[in-house]
Amino acid sequence: MLFNKIVAAYDGSKAATKALDKAIELVKLSPEATLEVVHVFDFPRFYVAEGYAPVPASVNQDFYELAEKTAEEARNRLHEAGVKGKVELIQGAPAEVILDYVKKHNNDMIIIGSRGLGGIREFVLGSVSHNVVQHARVPVLVVK
Repeated sequence: MLFNKIVAAYDGSKAATKALDKAIELVKLSPEATLEVVHVFDFPRFYVAEGYAPVPASVNQDFYELAEKTAEEARNRLHEAGVKGKVELIQGAPAEVILDYVKKHNNDMIIIGSRGLGGIREFVLGSVSHNVVQHARVPVLVVK
């Protein structure tokens, strides 16, 4: 196979689930390939005038628990498919974290869903998949 160190971005969305399924399919075709799944989450920030409003600790805890649950979903999908791989839970800005992860771990391919759970931010800042495609130094497969 052309790619040996595949990283799949997973946020629990329908497109991310399809992307993870495609990554699993590709890894199954090449036993020497490895799969790493990255779930990136971030804590909410509330802007008030020129500063940040404090976010209650319980809200951050809820976001972290949801992130853990999403990462566990990815682990379960790998296990059910009979594919060995690791799932990383990382806090930060999704596109930036994915690109940094690929650079640090020398991955040679990124698989990402076309639309995630970004909501309105996607239209304001540009989608995560678009940013990854524009800045990645390795091939990116965008799954619809």
